[in-house]
Amino acid sequence: MRGVVTRRRVRQIRDGATAERADDLVAEEPMEIRVDGARVAVTMRTPGADFDLALGFCLTEGIVDDPDEVATIRYCPDPGMDQRYNLVDVRRRTALPVEARLRRDLPISSACGICGTASIDEVRARGGDVSADPVVVTGPVIAALPDRLRQAQRVFARTGGLHAAGLFTPDGELLCLREDVGRHNAVDKVLGWAARDGRLPVRGTILMVSGRVAFEIVAKGLVAGVPVLAAVSAPSSLAVSAADAAGMTLVGFVRGASMNVYTGAHRIVGTS
Repeated sequence: MRGVVTRRRVRQIRDGATAERADDLVAEEPMEIRVDGARVAVTMRTPGADFDLALGFCLTEGIVDDPDEVATIRYCPDPGMDQRYNLVDVRRRTALPVEARLRRDLPISSACGICGTASIDEVRARGGDVSADPVVVTGPVIAALPDRLRQAQRVFARTGGLHAAGLFTPDGELLCLREDVGRHNAVDKVLGWAARDGRLPVRGTILMVSGRVAFEIVAKGLVAGVPVLAAVSAPSSLAVSAADAAGMTLVGFVRGASMNVYTGAHRIVGTS
């Protein structure tokens, strides 16, 4: 497995003084995802939790409907050693052709979530309805999540260059945290972990993400059954519309004791 951090000499300028020093950089490398040997996507990601990422991507993109369909996930043995850990093959118990509309025509950048998919409507259709989930969360628990997320980000502490996603219980207990240069990759890694651990759908949980919430983050969460999604920054208008339609609680700008509840406010209690 390749490292998630690399080092580079930099010239640091601070208060008018310059100095040469070593700086830690988060790694970003392409990972090709294959299903039954056929390429379905290439995503730019931070190495680590690659099998979680591959499975999470396949589930949230509708390539695999149920984790039980998957027989094995492995690194491809055929490429040279320098690329072996950048190719992951998901093998289903029954190999079927992957529909052309589900393949990504272009590499997915670390900033991209749904580019290359056939249409927004198809992405929306893969989401579920979580309106019946009875989970209730207090305002103080939500307010504490960004700090808990940051405290668990070991690579971010070294590089300052990563997003994170964390799955929490209603009491604020961290179940899983994953880091990546891409917000959507971090979410796929968490949801892939939940799938591999037999936890789907993730009812009664909170998905906390760093950065903003665009539509694809909501869509991925809905596929996994996430009832509460919180973020340190703003959601987009389409993200709010999708969350509202599916009965998801969406909270943004979670900073200190303040937050904005955009949808599903009935699940947030303990606030005045």
